[in-house]
Amino acid sequence: MAWLFDLVPPDYRAHEVLRRYPVLLARFARDHVAAGLEAARAGWRTVRVELADELPADAMEAAIAAYEREGARLAFAARGVEAVAGALRGERWVPRL
Repeated sequence: MAWLFDLVPPDYRAHEVLRRYPVLLARFARDHVAAGLEAARAGWRTVRVELADELPADAMEAAIAAYEREGARLAFAARGVEAVAGALRGERWVPRL
């Protein structure tokens, strides 16, 4: 549960229902991570156009790299949330070969 709470905004810790029902916390985490992933993808697609006149080339490349790293981190987290949510629902984990 601590890892799931780390994935959502800190204010979510104030909701007793999320502590009482970990499967609900997993749902909140899934939704939050998915929204963050979509935002990172949208930022990656649009940053060159929207900030072309405001950032030097090296800053633009660093911004794109940051979006790529954040997207990869969130995609990895999304897979983890799905695995944890499945375990909370009693699903059996089968490794992919």
